[in-house]
Amino acid sequence: MKAPLAALLTGLFGLWPSFAAWAEPAQGSFVASQRCEAFQSIRKQSNPDGLEVQPGQRYEVVEVNKRDYDWQRVRIAGSATPLRWVSAGCGTVEGLAFNTAKAAQPAGGGDICSRPDQHDGYVLAATWQPGFCEHASYKGAKPECEGLESGELQISHLTLHGLWPNRQSCGKRYGHCDGPGLKLSADTLAYVRPWMPNFRYGTSFGRYQWDKHGVCQTQMDDDAYFRRAVDLVRQLDESKAGQYIVANIGGAISRRAFYQKVEEDFGSRDAQNNFLLICSGKYLQEIRVSLPRELKQADSLVGVVDGQFAASRARDRSECAADRILIEAGGR
Repeated sequence: MKAPLAALLTGLFGLWPSFAAWAEPAQGSFVASQRCEAFQSIRKQSNPDGLEVQPGQRYEVVEVNKRDYDWQRVRIAGSATPLRWVSAGCGTVEGLAFNTAKAAQPAGGGDICSRPDQHDGYVLAATWQPGFCEHASYKGAKPECEGLESGELQISHLTLHGLWPNRQSCGKRYGHCDGPGLKLSADTLAYVRPWMPNFRYGTSFGRYQWDKHGVCQTQMDDDAYFRRAVDLVRQLDESKAGQYIVANIGGAISRRAFYQKVEEDFGSRDAQNNFLLICSGKYLQEIRVSLPRELKQADSLVGVVDGQFAASRARDRSECAADRILIEAGGR
C-alpha cells in the first residue's frame, strides 16, 4: 500500500491526456482565419486561461471530434495545457490525415488517465496565501491577492488550493475526466469561503479545480467534495505542524522542526514522507499532503491517513531547499 502513496507527491502538473475516447486521432495543420477561443473541453466550453488562436497562425492538429468533424484539437505552444479544441469554423485544415490505428485503450474504453475513479489516492494542496501572493507571478488574475495587499483580507491560516485525485501510472496526466459541472449550494459556498479566499470574489477558481480534479472521483458530489477538502485543510491547519507555521507569521520556521512536528502529530517518522513543503525562493508557498484513496471520516489527518505512509519522501523542483523558511505576513 505504500508504493502508490510514494508517487502521489510527484507529477502533479503538466500535460493532460492527448486523446478522448470518442475522438479521431489525426494529423494536419490548422490555419486560423479569425481569433477564436481554444477550449480544454468541448462539452464544458472550459477555457480558464482565456487562450485563443490568432488569425494567420498555423497550429498542429492532433485529433478531430469525428470524421465529419466540426472541432479539431490543436497544439498551442507556450501554454501549460497546450492541447485545445477549436471550432472548425475558425479557419481551415491543410493536409488532414487520419491515423489508422489508435493507441491501445484499457477495458471500458478511453484513456485511463482521464477516466473517473482510477486514482490511487489524493493530494491535498494547502496554500500559505501571503507567501503565494507576494512571491508568485499571478498576473493580476487573483483578486484575493489584491485584497491581501490592500488590507481588505486578513489571512492567518492555511487555505485550500485543491484536493487532487492522483494515479501513479499516469504521472502528470491524471485529470479532466468527464463529469457534471459545478453547482454549489449557498450553504457550501459559505462553508468554503473562509478557507478558499478566491470564493469571496466568485467561483472561477473553484470551477477550475472541480473540472480539472473533482470530476475524477464520483464518491462525492461537488458540495461534499469541497466541504471535505475544507475539513482536511482545517485539520492540517490545526495540527502541530500547521500551528507551528501560524505561530511564526512574519518570521521563519525550520524545515527540520516542521517535519519533527509532523512526526509528533502522527507518532511515526514515516509520516514525513507524506508531506512536501513548496517554496518560492526562501518563502513558504504551499504544503502538499499525500492521502489514501479512502478518505476516512476522522477528527484529524492522523485518522484520515490511518498509518498509510509513503515509502520515501518525494522531491519537487519547488521544494524548499534551505532549513530556514520565511513565513510571509499579509498586507503592506
